[in-house]
Amino acid sequence: MTALANLLVIAVVVIVVVQRQMRAQRVDTGRRFWLLPLVLGALALRDPQLIDHQHTAVSTALLVAGLVAVLGMGTVWGWTVRIWRDADGSVLTKGTRATVAAWAGMIVIRLGLYGIGAALHVHQAGSALMLGMAVLLLVRSLVVNWRVRTLEPARATAVLH
Repeated sequence: MTALANLLVIAVVVIVVVQRQMRAQRVDTGRRFWLLPLVLGALALRDPQLIDHQHTAVSTALLVAGLVAVLGMGTVWGWTVRIWRDADGSVLTKGTRATVAAWAGMIVIRLGLYGIGAALHVHQAGSALMLGMAVLLLVRSLVVNWRVRTLEPARATAVLH
């Protein structure tokens, strides 16, 4: 994929994910939550420019630092969403102000890493952002799904006639 196409994919994913996170939605505890991160990760890993071969060590260090940052931010993001059971027993989530702050923090970290790379004249492919987004979404989903499994089951209420 071209750099522009990568950036467009990332922008669309961020907009869709953030928009969905800020409204109540049912939790999908099935395997579907793996699909988007898997696709994004596969697309990113196919890019031969993922690592700048003229600055291999620094480029790899920046990629690893970015992935470590998204591991942390994905965990924070997963803990900032509100999770509750609906009257019918289904589990719902909704982002909070802390979720927005987590996203803002992630953007600041990514911009900082990009700035370091630019200062060191390291070419940074959009696929690194895409790989980071894949890891971020996967970690967030794993945390939320773990939190859902720890919720108490819905209590049955007696129906009086």
